[in-house]
Amino acid sequence: MIRPAEDRDLPRLQDVERAAGVAFRDVGMAAIADDDPPTLATLRAYCAAGRAWVVTGDADDVPVAYLLLDVVDGAAHVEQVSVHPAHARRGLGRRLLGTATGWAADHGLDAVTLTTFAEVPWNAPYYARLGFTVVPDDEAGPGLRAVRRHERDLGLDAWPRVAMRRPV
Repeated sequence: MIRPAEDRDLPRLQDVERAAGVAFRDVGMAAIADDDPPTLATLRAYCAAGRAWVVTGDADDVPVAYLLLDVVDGAAHVEQVSVHPAHARRGLGRRLLGTATGWAADHGLDAVTLTTFAEVPWNAPYYARLGFTVVPDDEAGPGLRAVRRHERDLGLDAWPRVAMRRPV
């Protein structure tokens, strides 16, 4: 079940993020695997803004995946989407992206954007299969360019990254 994230979920979202990050170690990206999850304050702000959703487990109400959404350049922008590896390959990320698309449509936005690693199989290639296309740097709006600058400042460009977009 997908539902809005609640305060009680936030520590679990950090656990999901840590678990999902482990796979990056297997592709030579230990720094990403070791990166801290969003803080409780950051997660709380997304909840308060109504831009955080969770997928809960089959038999309980414990989150196993989540999505955080911003608005950038007039598009819904996926800040983070993570699925616990024990629940991967069940379409949970796709369902969360569908929720983001629905939210965008409900708010009069015409696209969903995100930034991601270009060569990690469960990143850009996955999003391309879901209909996202790469946004060339010279076609990115000022907000998306600012997101990419911030990522470069954080050192994420040690691996190739791209911005992607999908119409609503």
